[in-house]
Amino acid sequence: MARPVPDPVRPGQESVWGYPRPPRVERERRRVQIDFGGTRIVDTDDVVRVLETSHPPVYYVPIAAFAVALTLGQGASFCEFKGAARYFDVHGGGGVVAERAAWNYPRPMPGYEVLHDRVAVYAGPMDAVILGGETVEAQPGGFYGGWVTSDLAGPFKGVPGSMGW
Repeated sequence: MARPVPDPVRPGQESVWGYPRPPRVERERRRVQIDFGGTRIVDTDDVVRVLETSHPPVYYVPIAAFAVALTLGQGASFCEFKGAARYFDVHGGGGVVAERAAWNYPRPMPGYEVLHDRVAVYAGPMDAVILGGETVEAQPGGFYGGWVTSDLAGPFKGVPGSMGW
């Protein structure tokens, strides 16, 4: 399948089509806040992001940043770059649970060691995911965990017809 035509980049935006493959990990300066079950479960500025061609960034925060428990969820997956991932069920206020709503790489591959003891969260099941004061949107498609913000230009992997990108 042919690579899609990147959307125009407006001032203050970056194109996900300028992101590298293999992915790059970099420090993120914006604060991450996550609300679930009416409770703020994460509030931290200790954040890294992973940038990969055609994907909105995936943000990782320390496991220790969670004000609630994460419990090991069902299943696993494998990334050719980052390694084997495990999934977590996220617990929020009022006893709500989002199954497989977060993941991490307990033994990341070389070059991705900073992801050890960090967790990424799917935005969709949460009440709100806020990055630097902006409420994010979930990456389309349900499988990938990137966060879409106003400073990104797509199109983003996950939309219908993007499997071959």
